[in-house]
Amino acid sequence: MSHIVVTGGAGFLGSHLCERLLGLGHRVLCIDNLHTGSRDNIAPLLSHPDYRFVEHDVTRPLVLEEQVDEIYNLACPASPVHYRSDPVGTLKTSVLGALHTLDLARAHKARILQASTSEVYGDPEVHPQSESYPGNVNPTGPRACYNEGKRCAETLFFDYHREYGVDIRVARLFNTYGPRMLPEDGRVISSFIVQALRGEPLGLFGDGLQTRSFCYVDDMIDGLIRLMAAPAGAEGPVNLGNPREFTILELARQVVALTGAASELVFKPLPGDDPRLRQPDIRLARRLLDWQPSVELDEGLERTVAWFERQLGLARSRSATTA
Repeated sequence: MSHIVVTGGAGFLGSHLCERLLGLGHRVLCIDNLHTGSRDNIAPLLSHPDYRFVEHDVTRPLVLEEQVDEIYNLACPASPVHYRSDPVGTLKTSVLGALHTLDLARAHKARILQASTSEVYGDPEVHPQSESYPGNVNPTGPRACYNEGKRCAETLFFDYHREYGVDIRVARLFNTYGPRMLPEDGRVISSFIVQALRGEPLGLFGDGLQTRSFCYVDDMIDGLIRLMAAPAGAEGPVNLGNPREFTILELARQVVALTGAASELVFKPLPGDDPRLRQPDIRLARRLLDWQPSVELDEGLERTVAWFERQLGLARSRSATTA
């Protein structure tokens, strides 16, 4: 049994991670300020004898008396709606959160994993994106608070590793989806599903031909745990994501077909700095972690639609459920 700290543990990914770690027999301390996380996500865990929740903002220092063995730093708004509504707060969470969790890891001689992002690649000029690609990021654009915040966090992690010997792991997470996503978070899969279930038009930015790769949450959690457990030499960064690439237009049509919605597709102006291409090169994860996603998009979407139906009290159309 390890004592594991998960910052951002009440969020979409964090709550799934806490649940999986408890299932593996660990003690889990969940830290979250509930800015984008939710008590609903962790409600089933609160009665578990090896789980503890502390409401705390990682922009303030973390001091724990009990021994800590591992730290997963997942604390940061990850959807455009949230990080654009509070860009300064987002940047502080990325940078100060990394600094404070690294100080905690150093004090406890704990291994620490940083949940970075594919957004560090910006609007890439190489495709697919491998870990050696330094990225094409606009440091003054509307997404910079998130993109550059995560890039700075990676810098801090590797400097703490080189200067202080902190045992680090850095994962670059590509688009992830599944149950517990927020309905109004602005991410493409949750937006399309909610719009389709409500019978609303599906809003596509640009011509819909920009691409994304979608990883189901169970696969992503498996990758994070494998990276944390990997031996020395696996510091990273390591891409984690599904290498299967889809256009946004293909995704929209798949959601409409799955839900049986009569929703039309409406095209909107492309936001600034929106990447045209996004596909992970996961050869390093395959080699180091023996990991690759196993849940196909149609299966993952089916599970996610069913979850949103229950949450919103909405049902897909008869044509979809009887097809």
